[in-house]
Amino acid sequence: MPSNKTLHWILGGIALLLLPLLLQHFGNAWVRIADLALLYVMLALGLNIVVGYAGLLDLGYVAFYAVGAYMFGLMASPHLAETFEGFVAMFPNGLHTSIWLVIPLGMLLAAGAGVLLGLPVLRLRGDYLAIVTLGFGEIIRIFINNLDQPVNITNGPKGIGQIDSVKIFGLDLAKRQEIFGFDIASVTLYYYLFLALVLFTILICYRLQDSRIGRAWMAIREDEIAAKAMGINVRNMKLLAFGMGASFGGVAGSMFSAFQGFVSPESFSLMESVMIVAMVVLGGLGHIPGVILGAVLLSALPEVLRYVAGPLQEMTGGRLDASILRQLLIALAMIVIMLMRPRGLWPTPEHGQSLNRPS
Repeated sequence: MPSNKTLHWILGGIALLLLPLLLQHFGNAWVRIADLALLYVMLALGLNIVVGYAGLLDLGYVAFYAVGAYMFGLMASPHLAETFEGFVAMFPNGLHTSIWLVIPLGMLLAAGAGVLLGLPVLRLRGDYLAIVTLGFGEIIRIFINNLDQPVNITNGPKGIGQIDSVKIFGLDLAKRQEIFGFDIASVTLYYYLFLALVLFTILICYRLQDSRIGRAWMAIREDEIAAKAMGINVRNMKLLAFGMGASFGGVAGSMFSAFQGFVSPESFSLMESVMIVAMVVLGGLGHIPGVILGAVLLSALPEVLRYVAGPLQEMTGGRLDASILRQLLIALAMIVIMLMRPRGLWPTPEHGQSLNRPS
């Protein structure tokens, strides 16, 4: 007989597998919300390594998301062939990169960008670190937005379109499939891909958390001077945290690019970085289940509130903009939650709690 914990895991797994099939009956828009929620879970778990484990406040995390997205956009679209004549001679049919190459490249490129960010900010802490990382995120967005002159690499504010969909073992995720008599939409196929990547990310995060590296990060978070006195190489550990956290953002960005089929600088604004930080803080710093909960709530809540903001806008005679009203409702919900649960919705268990129990 399986234990209650094992049974809960089995039932949870079955629920996750059946969720998109159930949501399909209410429209593909709901499955799309679930897809984007999974991408935000991956982003939040990556940022949790930097903020939750190492205690380094990063407000420019969306830059790594953009790096991964534009990498896939350039490697799987006709944009380079249309811009450079020499490129056409080398790849007459265009460059259509396989996902098995995209994911490692996205991780490596974003990790390199993370280390590049980490190098000049090693001595900074708190508010100063937050300001510098915020500036880094904005620099990347502005750089992408203006890199259409004198050589058109990113196509500037117009963005890059006609991006290839993901193909795995000959299965094109952009096309509707019929499996065992079940009609499975494209967004549902992407859901299963994103779910597999999220589960792999969770596994890596748990392994890191319980490893020597994870304990070193947490020591730096609690007291950097004491960690240095204990022989921890603080410089290398910080760079590793920036690189590891950024790598997940690169993978999520490349998957976002394939899923959308289009990428532009507007998708990587400062507000996106703020929302990802809010997901980590709202769920519970350093606690993987809490971070997942925060990411799911804050990514799905704006879409769900569309159905609330619309009627409220009609009640005011259209004087209130629905998008602004939706942001107001999200902000109010976050304020209420943080007042009631200052350590997050699902915080990490208190250290030393077992010492207070009666023997």
